[in-house]
Amino acid sequence: MKVNNWTEAIVFIVYLVFMIGVGLFFFLRSKGAGEKEYFLGGRKMGPWVSALSAGASDMSAWVLMGLPTSIYAAGLGQVWIAVGLAIGYALSWLFEAKRLRAFSIVSDDAITIPQYLTRRFKSKSYALQVVCAVIFLIAYTIYAASSIKAAGRLFNQVIGIDTNIAMYLAAAIIIAYTFLGGFSAVCWTDFFQGLLMLGALLLAPLFALNLMNITPEAIAAETPAFYNPITSWQDIASGLGWGLGYFGMPHIIIRFLSLRSQKDIKKSATIGISWTTLILIFAALVGIFGRQMMAYDAQMVKDEAVFINMVRQMFPAVISGVLLSAILAAAMSTADSQLLSAASAFSSDVYKPIVRNNKASNREMLWTGRMVVIIIAVIALVIASDPGAKSIMDLVANAWGVFGAAFGPVILLSLFWKRMNFLGALTGIVAGAAVDIAWLAFLSDTGLYEIIPGFAAGLIVAVVVSLVTKKPSREVEELFDAGVRYEDPAQA
Repeated sequence: MKVNNWTEAIVFIVYLVFMIGVGLFFFLRSKGAGEKEYFLGGRKMGPWVSALSAGASDMSAWVLMGLPTSIYAAGLGQVWIAVGLAIGYALSWLFEAKRLRAFSIVSDDAITIPQYLTRRFKSKSYALQVVCAVIFLIAYTIYAASSIKAAGRLFNQVIGIDTNIAMYLAAAIIIAYTFLGGFSAVCWTDFFQGLLMLGALLLAPLFALNLMNITPEAIAAETPAFYNPITSWQDIASGLGWGLGYFGMPHIIIRFLSLRSQKDIKKSATIGISWTTLILIFAALVGIFGRQMMAYDAQMVKDEAVFINMVRQMFPAVISGVLLSAILAAAMSTADSQLLSAASAFSSDVYKPIVRNNKASNREMLWTGRMVVIIIAVIALVIASDPGAKSIMDLVANAWGVFGAAFGPVILLSLFWKRMNFLGALTGIVAGAAVDIAWLAFLSDTGLYEIIPGFAAGLIVAVVVSLVTKKPSREVEELFDAGVRYEDPAQA
């Protein structure tokens, strides 16, 4: 192993120790706290932490590995994903955040998305919570696998550790600080990791400008459509369709619920939208400049390692170690949020009301959630270490599509349409998820991202079923009006 690799390894170790330290700090500080504190931080998150945590939990390792490599390999036709994500993220903060936080509070202080949807319609049925929990567990396991796989590849390519051993190490670190500190630890580690990711993506393209030695003509001769963003309507529609995922992505929109006040939302939106836009712009530039700096390499495309190779060629080991830690930051900041969201869905929405008949103590709920974190992480590790597993980008796309199609239409309708009822919400979630999965399985060769037909199906079914079945009760309509008018007591 080369000396510079040892230097990078030391930087990684320091970074990982810091992350565990954050988890330990919140574990010691929150002894005796309840499930609301563990799963939602007690609704005490400030605008900076909430905004960067939402962004970091969203932008997993694919934004540093998958997206730049896609653009490096295929060209500007892949930038529509970044455009779609930037638009969708902005719209979710501007139109969804304030109402979702308010509606969750008036819905008996709901602390999870399934809990909110059930209480929003004052239903005594647990059907919706169970359906949501099942989707959470399946999709988050796949999503977490992409983050663990990214961390494994990073260690393998940078310091020569066996990929599978590296995956075990990454999973152990993620489990440790999620297990210990809960939502607060996740948000604060995401805050620091968000700053690191932004710094890495800002520096890499700027320094690459001085090292580009491959002409646009040479690239165009090798990949004729590289500089053409208008490739096919499927590429454009699919790229923009990624933005639909934000309206129903539980581990991202749960940050809206955690904000300490309604007045913080505007500031959080400004911070979050700015951060995400910069991240996406510079991730795209890494792909473009990487192709102009390094000749096309099929193995680098397979390993999704454009950012890794670019950074290691440009900087000394200490700096490259810090910048490459951003990939660990991206992978872990998403995986921890996914594990916590899945754990909260199971423990709060299935275990407590159904298995324990609402008799579980706070301590029991906390330990149930922690056990679920471990179980999901282990299954995700098995998926990630499978030699036949999909690429990081594909795993993210699959999980993203299911969440966006299942929950996006229903959550938006619950916030803006008074006529929607419980049956409409339940069938909309099932239809969105089912069509998304069926399209992926049988119609993926159309070239259209499955989230688009899935989202449309969920929206149509939720509206139609709500209209042909009994309208909401007076109490449900009054809850809707209360959500629209809601102001924090301190602001009223």
